[in-house]
Amino acid sequence: MSREETNVDTAPAEPSLKEARLSLTEHVATRAQEIRAKYGPDIGWSQLKRILEDRECVRYPCELAFDAEPLLEGECAFALPLGDKPEDGFRLCVHPYFSVDPSRVPLLALYQAVAINYGAFASANDAEVFGATVLGMAQEDYYEALCSMADEISPDDLAGAHDDESHQCSCKTAN
Repeated sequence: MSREETNVDTAPAEPSLKEARLSLTEHVATRAQEIRAKYGPDIGWSQLKRILEDRECVRYPCELAFDAEPLLEGECAFALPLGDKPEDGFRLCVHPYFSVDPSRVPLLALYQAVAINYGAFASANDAEVFGATVLGMAQEDYYEALCSMADEISPDDLAGAHDDESHQCSCKTAN
């Protein structure tokens, strides 16, 4: 057997897309556990600010602003790139509605931190795993909390124009 044939047989196979996504989700969960161990167990406003400044937690520079201008209707938060490269940083825009209760801002910001750290390859599930793990919540409870927050800023809720029977979650964060 020639040397080329041997190398072909022993070369590692390229991971499938499914394997790569699973690997990312596992990495996200591990990173979230590390952040919780470092800054938890209670993640509030002051811990969030420290997390956003820590490049081991949030890979690129990130400033938090209560600004609804770049948000889509019903969107609670968005990580707005400040340039063409991630290294240029991000402006994490949070709907001003939530400025009156900064204790809930970590739920929104941690979800967006995944997009800052991993870009478009990260999924809604990755963001849910990350946020829930950092906050010490069940993923389903975290998702429901995000939906509830999105519902609070929906045009119907802000106008007080919905009834409980017809109300549905307008959560734009997880698909």
